[in-house]
Amino acid sequence: MAPTVTFVPGFMQRGEAWEPVAGALAERYRVRCLDFTTYTFEERLEEIPGGDTVVAYSMGGRIALHAALRAPGAFTSLVLVGVSAGVDDRDARRRSDEELAAWIEQHPIDEVVERWERQPVFATQSDELRARQRAGRLSHDPSDLARLLRSAGQGATPPVWDRLHQLRRPVLLMAGERDEPYVEAAHRMASLIPDARVRIVPGAGHAPQLERPQLVAQLLDEHLADHLVVDRET
Repeated sequence: MAPTVTFVPGFMQRGEAWEPVAGALAERYRVRCLDFTTYTFEERLEEIPGGDTVVAYSMGGRIALHAALRAPGAFTSLVLVGVSAGVDDRDARRRSDEELAAWIEQHPIDEVVERWERQPVFATQSDELRARQRAGRLSHDPSDLARLLRSAGQGATPPVWDRLHQLRRPVLLMAGERDEPYVEAAHRMASLIPDARVRIVPGAGHAPQLERPQLVAQLLDEHLADHLVVDRET
């Protein structure tokens, strides 16, 4: 039976955001795009499945990293896209997250999505790309998003830099070339994880899997071929 690859979305996404990458790998692997049903950090930790490989983005990747540290043998391999092991000034980030969460719960979802899409971190995404993600973003309730940000935002999530050496499975750390803070984070994390590789996606920003899905799929396929037993006739 072919190995299973589970794709985990980021904040304000649905699992379908991973479909362009997952679809490119579906001939060789069993792929699953996880759609979270809960809106707190601890609840989402429980939703991250163990098994073969988990591929996770941004907030979803941060949660997957914590899940892997909680149960180091739960995954055959882990792929993190646009992920850091924690911010240095948590107090400042917590205040920023709380300000945004308070604003979110007081506004309709269309205004929330409009503000979210204007963030500088998404400046490398085309209008067409943002439009393709909009339906998934609009499907959330603002009060749920505010609750999630308060419990799973970078200000709320404890840094785990000092625990990365505990990861005993292969880890692929991916970041877009133009997403400089996460390029730096990927290299720093790789220096602390026993079996880690870094792959930088040329020309991409914070979400390389959306901006360059075919290249991300290729890099994932190379990683999976190295670390999973694949039945090529499946």
